[in-house]
Amino acid sequence: MSYPQQQPAFSAATGEPPLWAPFYGATFQQAVQRFFKKYATFSGRASRSEYWWWALVSFAVGIVINIIMSAGMTTTASGAAALGPGAVVGIILAVIWGLATIVPSLALLARRLHDVNLSALLILVVLVPFLGGLALLVMTILPSNPAGQRFDQPSGY
Repeated sequence: MSYPQQQPAFSAATGEPPLWAPFYGATFQQAVQRFFKKYATFSGRASRSEYWWWALVSFAVGIVINIIMSAGMTTTASGAAALGPGAVVGIILAVIWGLATIVPSLALLARRLHDVNLSALLILVVLVPFLGGLALLVMTILPSNPAGQRFDQPSGY
């Protein structure tokens, strides 16, 4: 009687877990790569390192775009601020960045909540003024919960 072999948890070539599994201890580069590889994957889990490295990248890009927009502002003779060409470029970059990252950011947040063994529907708590964002922050900081494995869907990728 022959039993099917189980797939190893980590790829022997890269030392990384498969994409369906959370990557605990992911480096900066690995977290960013996984963010884009799992562009619209709302199932599964994401480790704290995957989530917070991406949060750092997103924050840094946001600062750079704000600097571009601020540097592009001009003032009129009366002292009022006006949009210059640099500000328009910054606004265009901000829109492109926002549209390119909104879906994968929500997917990553859903996977992070799954790792804590919470429903992704808790993303909607952010709609509660003031305290909703704080509650969501606390949920993303929580450590992994082994019961979150119920959200895993092992696949071939």
